[in-house]
Formats: sequence, C-alpha cells, structure tokens
Amino acid sequence: MQNYLIINQATNIVENTCVWDGNTQTWSPPANYLALVQATTPAVVWVWNDALNDTELQEQLGQGGVGFTWDGTKCITNQPKPVLP
Repeated sequence: MQNYLIINQATNIVENTCVWDGNTQTWSPPANYLALVQATTPAVVWVWNDALNDTELQEQLGQGGVGFTWDGTKCITNQPKPVLP
C-alpha cells in the first residue's frame, strides 16, 4: 500500500490522492485518469535555499499533491512563492 497521485489526463491536473496496492485486479483509476506512485514521482516545489536566503523552485521526489500540474515527466506546484515575514 502506498500513496498515488490521481491525474486527469484531459487537464493534466492532480485531482486526488489515494492509498492503493497497485493491484488492477481489485481497482484501477477511472478512464482518462493516470495513477502515479507519489513517492517516486518528481515534483517541482518551493524549497528554502540558505545560500540565497530565499525560496526557490526545486525538483523533489514525493512532494506532488492535489492541484499540481503534470507535464508528462513531473508535477509542478500550483502554490505561489511563499512570502517571508
């Protein structure tokens, strides 16, 4: 059992996540949806960079989530750059 990102192939948006064992005999994503293992799917997210003293977009494994855009190789965050106090 592991977390999967459920991606609408018409919009390329991650619409949901689910816990699944990957067994298509017991369940499979709906037609026109793609299920990717969250832990091994690259995602571009905001990460703190000490050298810059700021956040920057970096590719990380396992960080994809609902609302992210799938570009065919990685998920890209839909979140704006964090505002520092």
